[in-house]
Amino acid sequence: MACHLSALFGMVFPFGNLIGPLVVWLLKKDTIPQVDEHGKESLNFQISMTIYILVATLLAFVVIGLPILIILGIADVILVVIAAVETKKGVTYKYPLTIRLIT
Repeated sequence: MACHLSALFGMVFPFGNLIGPLVVWLLKKDTIPQVDEHGKESLNFQISMTIYILVATLLAFVVIGLPILIILGIADVILVVIAAVETKKGVTYKYPLTIRLIT
């Protein structure tokens, strides 16, 4: 659950959405097998969201990116909370629209 919720650090620190899950994953992946699975999922989603946000930021100069940025920010928070709740139940949550870079 910490892997998912640590992504919310991105609301406070630049790139905290990547650093939080990465730290939790690196520290606990060898001792707790579920952390390895959930950490990879969380990191893949946050990397994907960072890419989407960077593209939307570029598109903001053409005005279309601003609504996309708002939607991405809201979706990121909602999906992270859903993933944390599902993880608490013992269910493996797969984020939608995720580029699976870490396997």
